[in-house]
Amino acid sequence: MSAAELDRAVELLVRQVGHWQQPRWSAVAEGGNVSRADLVHKLVQEIANLAADAEGEPRREVPRLGNDLVLPDQLRVVAADLVAAGPPNTVTARAAAAVAATRSVL
Repeated sequence: MSAAELDRAVELLVRQVGHWQQPRWSAVAEGGNVSRADLVHKLVQEIANLAADAEGEPRREVPRLGNDLVLPDQLRVVAADLVAAGPPNTVTARAAAAVAATRSVL
């Protein structure tokens, strides 16, 4: 899967959630027991881990900022970091699949 396809998957998720206010972020994700914000932050961390691996750098914890409204921006940043690392298509495919899976339960 190409970087463009990953970018498209991220953009679709950001369009879905970018206008949400705090109550929607705090709601429990479909079929789960965690908030939507927790689920998206988990996705952000997963993609950040893929980027760190692709760069040959140690994995670092992505901070959970005090305002869930920044989660779409955090997602964009870590996805851009992953693309900039130039990983194999299997890695971008894995990231895009994670984005799509998260999007489906929000």
